[in-house]
Amino acid sequence: MSTPQQTKFKILLVGDNGIDQYEYGNVDRISPEAPVPIINYTHSDSKPGMAANVKDNLIKLGCDVDFIHGIKTSIKTRVIDNKSKQHLLRIDQDQISNPVTIDLTTLQEYNAIVVSDYNKGSVAYETIEQLRANYAGPIFVDTKKTDLKRFEGCFIKINELEHSRVTSLPEGVPSGLIVTLGRNGVQYNEHKIAAPQVEAFDVCGAGDTFLSALVYNYITTASMLNAIDFAVKAASITIQHIGVYSPTLLEITKAYD
Repeated sequence: MSTPQQTKFKILLVGDNGIDQYEYGNVDRISPEAPVPIINYTHSDSKPGMAANVKDNLIKLGCDVDFIHGIKTSIKTRVIDNKSKQHLLRIDQDQISNPVTIDLTTLQEYNAIVVSDYNKGSVAYETIEQLRANYAGPIFVDTKKTDLKRFEGCFIKINELEHSRVTSLPEGVPSGLIVTLGRNGVQYNEHKIAAPQVEAFDVCGAGDTFLSALVYNYITTASMLNAIDFAVKAASITIQHIGVYSPTLLEITKAYD
């Protein structure tokens, strides 16, 4: 595969802001006080989380991103053993925001709109409905909400667990419903797209990478099947790294030459 030509797209991203915090250390014994490992702290790392990670992924693909989010920031802290790379514990500090307000008069300047909704308050049902009613281009929604009928006309990306909790689907679906199945790939209409079988060190952030790559490739090729294939390849790179990771366009194409 030849080196790709980077295409600059302008994206509006709406979603919940987050920080992924990592605390690393060495585990070599079990606590005498309880059957839990003792971790001797060595260092910390901090990365964009939630929709902020989607922003980072889109930027790595060469996009210009305007990010609208609530005023509150949620923090997820993960404790990881250096030697085994084992994820030992996650501590969530969720912060609930009020729904964002969007200037609907500026929407047509974007190549696509992306909604990354972790259900922390930044995105209301009405937010997505207003975007769809006032924007002519593609809208991609990654959501934990269950009443998907209200997102008619959007491309909806959810994972297998979220799909099991859905209470309604838009009448236009399955044409706009993309269900990620982890190692089993992606279900889209009657199509089952396989995922590359790689060693997974950490699945954290894989969904954000998938969403970002899906958006980029769809507005490049106008083919959802091409976009899904590209996105599963991108996500398979992310899971080979510890912590959230945003692959570049060159990295994705070189990995699967």
